[in-house]
Amino acid sequence: MIDQEFLNIAFSPVNTVLTVLLILSVIYWLFTIITGLDIDVGLDAGINSPDGHVHVPDDASGWLQFLKFLNLDIVPITYFLTLSLLLTWLGSFYLESFFSFEIWVSALLVLPVFFISILLTKLILKPLNPFFREINHKGEVSHDFLGRQGRMKSTIHGAKTGMLEVFVGKDPMILMVRSKDGEVIDHGKTVYIVDEDREKRIYYVAEEIRF
Repeated sequence: MIDQEFLNIAFSPVNTVLTVLLILSVIYWLFTIITGLDIDVGLDAGINSPDGHVHVPDDASGWLQFLKFLNLDIVPITYFLTLSLLLTWLGSFYLESFFSFEIWVSALLVLPVFFISILLTKLILKPLNPFFREINHKGEVSHDFLGRQGRMKSTIHGAKTGMLEVFVGKDPMILMVRSKDGEVIDHGKTVYIVDEDREKRIYYVAEEIRF
């Protein structure tokens, strides 16, 4: 039987959200194991990806470079987020168990605990990087994106790299793109893929196809 004190701490004002998210994560993995289906999880801030990885060019923005630093171009996002959440929950749980902070102090401490957790997650998963790198190159379907239409998920101009959402059938995919002529292309604009750099895995887009 679950101890009442454990429940009180797990569902305290500070930990309730973390506990609920952790429960949802467990349900997700149970569903994945039972059904064999893998639901990709992504954030519109730049980690949405059809294969569950972050594709980061070498000259990407600071945010995308930080994601690359966390090895999210190798490690599937679902694995990383689940372990980070578990470590954050454990850290917050034990802080409340051994220390009597005010609620607002405990709430503020969740942020540094989360940051430390994602760094620990990187270290914990690092030995598995060769494995993740191997499975990342198996079973991938090659698509020809030239000429396809998509919607911008960020604003680009000059040599700035941004994100484009395209659909292959009913499946959304996120590509790293640049403006073909360096012109400003705003978030939400519909554009066409007109060129690509295969080595850097970057596509060039324009608002209209010029012949």
